[in-house]
Amino acid sequence: MIIIKTKDEIKKMQEAGKILASVHHELRDFIKPGVKTIDIDRFVENYLLKHNATPEQKGYEGFPYSICASVNDEICHGFPSEYVLKDGDIITVDMVVNYNDWLADSAWSYEVGNVSDDAKRLLKVTRESMYKGIEQAVLGNRLGDISHAVQTHAESNGYSVVREFVGHGIGREMHEDPQVLHYGKAGRGVRLQEGMVFTIEPMINMGKKELKMDSNGWTARTLDGSLSAQYEHQIAITENGPIIITDQGDC
Repeated sequence: MIIIKTKDEIKKMQEAGKILASVHHELRDFIKPGVKTIDIDRFVENYLLKHNATPEQKGYEGFPYSICASVNDEICHGFPSEYVLKDGDIITVDMVVNYNDWLADSAWSYEVGNVSDDAKRLLKVTRESMYKGIEQAVLGNRLGDISHAVQTHAESNGYSVVREFVGHGIGREMHEDPQVLHYGKAGRGVRLQEGMVFTIEPMINMGKKELKMDSNGWTARTLDGSLSAQYEHQIAITENGPIIITDQGDC
């Protein structure tokens, strides 16, 4: 069942979104060669606590960290660890912020030091693919219009779209209906209604779309070892177009 949010509830999520976006902006300076991914986790949790917010995914179904930190070929749900970031790495930091019992969810991919032109292009196209999907998030369109726009842009640039992980509704709970695929045909799926709130979060691989799971049961990585990137925003459908709940300046 899709839970329609009121304008007041959307505003409450925007407050959580402001905190989340501000963390991502802080990470632009924090993430650099020599930093351990566990240090990013600690930085985020401390930042949230200082802003009277909490990391929602810590403890979610046993997930032990405040963020997902997915490096290079890791697609999503990477565990923060003692791994030391090195020049040329890319890392996706995904987090869910709880502020006054309302949630905001967003992921950004970051360059670590000087990365290759190929890696820069992957991040650029992944980000563009997310925004192509957001452009379709207007009243009267269907979820499939979002899915098709994401897939078309990614694949037209020579990349593949991960199928196993999707966007989702969100509000007081981290995962609500509807599911938002990042591939598919236009004109299909649920018609968009005012008050729907969900994430658009494509995971785009430089190589093939297939993945494998690590032994921890959480972390997915590309089967062929190619780089993977992700950008995610949480949006609300309104009569005046989509509101990006997790936006505070360009990501």
